[in-house]
Amino acid sequence: MTRLSELLRGESKHSLSMPRWLERLASIGIVTGDPEIARRQRITNIGAFVAAGTTLAHVVVNAVHDAGGLVIVHLFNGVFAFLALLIPNLHRYGENAAAIGLATLVLLGTLAIVWLLGTASHLQIYFTLIGALLLFVGMQNWKLFSVYFVLFTMALLVTVNYAPHDGLIMPQDTALRDMLTNQAMINTITVNCVIIFYAMAALRRAEVNLENEYARSEALVTTMMPTSIATRLKLMPDQRIADRIECLSILFADLVGFTKAAHDLPPDQVVAYLDELVCAFDALCERFGTAKIKTIGDCYMAVAGIDGDGPGGARAIGRLALAMLDTPRRCRLLGGQCLQLRVGLHCGLATAGVIGDMRFSYDVWGDAVNVAARMESHGVPNRIHVSEAFRAMTDGGFIFEERGTTDIKSIGRARTFFLLGDQQESSRH
Repeated sequence: MTRLSELLRGESKHSLSMPRWLERLASIGIVTGDPEIARRQRITNIGAFVAAGTTLAHVVVNAVHDAGGLVIVHLFNGVFAFLALLIPNLHRYGENAAAIGLATLVLLGTLAIVWLLGTASHLQIYFTLIGALLLFVGMQNWKLFSVYFVLFTMALLVTVNYAPHDGLIMPQDTALRDMLTNQAMINTITVNCVIIFYAMAALRRAEVNLENEYARSEALVTTMMPTSIATRLKLMPDQRIADRIECLSILFADLVGFTKAAHDLPPDQVVAYLDELVCAFDALCERFGTAKIKTIGDCYMAVAGIDGDGPGGARAIGRLALAMLDTPRRCRLLGGQCLQLRVGLHCGLATAGVIGDMRFSYDVWGDAVNVAARMESHGVPNRIHVSEAFRAMTDGGFIFEERGTTDIKSIGRARTFFLLGDQQESSRH
């Protein structure tokens, strides 16, 4: 079983992590506190930076080819790259303001550059980058995406059919068009890969975080109640869980002298001691197939037989009690003292169910619970005090010592016993 402490202390799934400098760069201008919007805006920023980078690459390549003849193109590309770098500043005006700004810039910029350099340059391929807008605005804004999809499609059709083939600048330079074609193809592949890679990495991080949160919630539910009850609660959240258990075995264990020993100790020592002890008890519950119900101060309550197996539950809770009795001796001292447990066991009819809404819990009620509590409170330190009903239910599975007739508060005189050991373990030795 996955432990809640492991999940809370970092034993979680890990996803692909980006370099810190890249995350800081992608977060420029983002002011929202909504993680989903922030994720889309970071992808938008990456798109803007990649657009600026590919445009500056055009400036370099064009300058190498013909620095003087392409001055107008250099200026155009420089202005485009500058505006692309300013896109993150638009986040403050709305969750999709930067995405709209970037899409509009690419639309108008591609229209203009194709008219300047001609369709022979195949720069119109940049219109196909419109698909990235869906990553910027999200599926919930599909109408906005649809508008820009139509605009980009219309712009592509108009450009292909009406823009000059060789353009308005240096129309005779076929080598320039061939070079631009190759660069446009490479840039388009690069832009698509970078944006999709970053978007998928961000999505995977969100999925992993969600999986970790789900695992924490699952672990939290299963630590608050038995696994079978937690499963029922998750499968039927609207159905009230209320069960009548004909023979439930109940354990109460209390630390003798705890209040006096902890009186003058600092809180961290007291909590550390109780944490170690209760964690050990929880591990024993898991080992013997019993269910922890709750702790009440320094008192520990557990049950067995929830599934209706009365004899099996009684044997399980008896073995748990025997194992718990030695646990304080294996734990740290409290204020220099090794405390002892006083344990009480009983089995009988009980009612069980889940109560509460804001902080729900699984609990058990009934006379059987009261009798088990009385077995503990009327018991002896370092011994397991059990009722006659519990002894009868185990059917020779344990070794008992008769205590005799005891006057039990609210019950009267009753025959009780001390549980000494497991009959099977004794027979092996």
